[in-house]
Parts: sequence; C-alpha cells; structure tokens
Amino acid sequence: MTGLILFIVALLFLFFGYSVAFTFAGVSVLVGVLALGLDLFSFMPYRIMSVMENTTLMAIPMFVFMGIVLQKTGLAERLLESSAKLFGSIAGGVAISTIIVGALLAASTGVVGASVVAMGVISLPVMLKNNYHEPTAAGVICASGTLGQIIPPSIILIILGDVMGVPVGDLFKAAVLPGMLLIVAYTIYILVLGKFKPEYCPPMVITETKSELLVQATKDIIPPLLLIVTVLGSIFTGIATPTESSAIGALGAVVLAVFYRSFSFKKLNDVSKETVKVTSMIFAVLIGATAFSMVFSYSGSEYIVEEFFLDLPGDKWTFLLMSMLAILILGFFIDFIEIAFLVVPILVPVAMILEIDLVWFAILISMNLQTSFLTPPFGFSLFYLKGVAPPSLKTTTIYKGVIPFILMQIMVLALVLFLPEYFIFT
Repeated sequence: MTGLILFIVALLFLFFGYSVAFTFAGVSVLVGVLALGLDLFSFMPYRIMSVMENTTLMAIPMFVFMGIVLQKTGLAERLLESSAKLFGSIAGGVAISTIIVGALLAASTGVVGASVVAMGVISLPVMLKNNYHEPTAAGVICASGTLGQIIPPSIILIILGDVMGVPVGDLFKAAVLPGMLLIVAYTIYILVLGKFKPEYCPPMVITETKSELLVQATKDIIPPLLLIVTVLGSIFTGIATPTESSAIGALGAVVLAVFYRSFSFKKLNDVSKETVKVTSMIFAVLIGATAFSMVFSYSGSEYIVEEFFLDLPGDKWTFLLMSMLAILILGFFIDFIEIAFLVVPILVPVAMILEIDLVWFAILISMNLQTSFLTPPFGFSLFYLKGVAPPSLKTTTIYKGVIPFILMQIMVLALVLFLPEYFIFT
C-alpha cells in the first residue's frame, strides 16, 4: 500500500506541473518518514555517493556538450543547408535532407528537444518558403527530431543502461538497426509522397552546379560524419568505453568548430553553461528518483508488482504488452527521464524473472518513448516545434502531420517486438 500511495502521489504532482526532482525527493521523504520511519534515510548519502561515482553517467554531460557545440557554432545549420541543396532538386528533397540531418544530430546530441528546435529554426522556414504541405513539413521535423531517442549516443539509452544494469555499449549496438529502419521508413514515405503528391513536397530550384554542390557538401558533411563514426566506432569495436568516447566527441566537436572558424570563447562559455543546466537537471532528477526507488523497495512494493504481473495469463507477452501500453500512456504526460527513473526500476525485476532479454526490453522502451514524443495531444516534440514555428502554423496542423510517422514508428516497434532476432544485435 505504501508503494501505491508513493507512486500515485508522485504522478499527481508531476501531472500538475511540479518540479520533477523536488517531486521525487519531497514525496519520497514525506511518505517514507510517515510509513517507514526516519532511520530509512540514513542510507541515502551512500546512494547519492554511488550516483556521483558512476562512470557510465559521466558520458551524459560530454555527449550533451558535443551536441550543443555543433548547434551553437552553426555546424548543424551548415549540415542542413548543404544536404538540402544536395537533395533539393528531387521532389521531397528538403524533407529527405531533414531526415538525414535529424539522424546526424541524433548521433551527436542524443537530446530530442535540441534536435527538434534546431531543425524547426533551420529547416521549417526553408520548407514553408518552398511551398511544402504544412502538415508534412511539421511531421518530418518532429519525427526526425525524435530519432535522438533511439540512435546512439542516445541519452535515454545511457540512463536505461544504468537503471537496468546493462552495458551501454550493448544498447548502442542493439539500437543501430531499429534506428536505421526508422530512417529508411521515413525516407521511403517521403519519396512515395513526392511521386504521387508532388505538390506536397516540391523540388527546390538549385542555382549551383552539381560539382559545386558536391564540394560544399563534402566540406560541410564529411567532418561531422567522421566525428560521429569515430565516437560510435570506438564504442562498437571495444576500443573505448562510452564514457571515454564521449570525451573524444566533446573534444572533437570543439576541434570542428575551430576548423570551420566558428569557435570563440564566448560561445564556449555559452555551451558550457547550457551543458551544466541540462546535466544538472538530469542528475537532480536521478538523486530524487534514488530516494523514490529506495522507499518503494523498502516498503515491499516490488514484490507486490512482481506477483501482479506473474499471476497474469500469457506469461511474458502479457507483461510486455501491458508495460509498453503503460509507458506509452505515461509518455503523453511526463518526460522520458521521469519514466526511466520512476517506472523502469519497477518493471526490470519482473522482466528478469520472466527471463526477458534486458537489452531487447531497453530498446523497446526507448522506441516506445520515442513514439510518445510524437503522439497528440501532449507529445513533447509537438510543443518543441510549436515554440519555434511561425504563428501561422497551427497546433492542429502539427498534429495532422505527425500521424503517418506515428504509424511508421508503431510498425517498426511491432517488428522489433515480435522479430527481435532480426533486429537486435549486441
């Protein structure tokens, strides 16, 4: 009963918009002291210390730093402009370039909000100026931005790796093929749309010659791509851990900024401040969630949850479908970080008892959260885009635009759920 009260009270505070970190910590202290006594929290300093000494989590600030450098120094803008011109002469070319750059940003930032905002500022005006169908333009940006949930080095995969006790490198490897499948699905959809509805995504008028475009694209795309390949390649080949690779990525992003003559100490200061803000938010939530999970665990609620799921008919498939549905619904209302720290620790023990592959389970959760980012009426990506879009772009227009991409995400999620042997490699 204590765990149920704790869970419901925390969710209510989150739904009403209270700070996540203080909600977790405050509710945990209140319920914990009243139900279990003050002595319980004598363990809390040791738990906080273990968070601070966790080398896996050290990768988060460095990957965030890497992504923000690419945005603040204009490297992301160069990527998008060159890609748009390279593919712009075909129907849907700008949309395809947005998908490609969305994937590259996902592989450099790992943060959905940053990717959606960056492409909303850079790509949306280009598509609207080129008379793109407004829902299509909005849908492409929102869907491409959410690729940061699944394409390594996704922040959520790092968090899930820590919460579930799974090597982050294994999660990165397992996420590559599902992520690529989403990119292919989006691209095929745009090509088909350009074929049968060319007025929805008309080609751009390109004034440069093909040789000029190739030279510019090589200059703007190859160096960032090499950085991403170096970072991920060092992880996949076992040369470096994710934490070590994140340090390479952070330094490499600064080197790229110098190479493109976009570096300044003022920009470095701004990037550092932004990185501290994002990282502080994540770790504040993590410490609050540590208190929450401690109270939940010591109240004996874990065993109640286990018994509930284990008594259901259908064994692991019922558990998987129910957990995926619960995460999808919660994703409408609360952020992926809260779900990772609030819900996942409750589900993992059951998954282990049912002998579910935790790497597969983590990928399913990540893809599920990616879908919830897009789903109206509360999908976070929709509001990220609305925040930087011109007033003429209505919220209902964005809702219409994301529906085809939601269906594609659900289709890919279903493939990974029912055919894991073809998509999950570690």
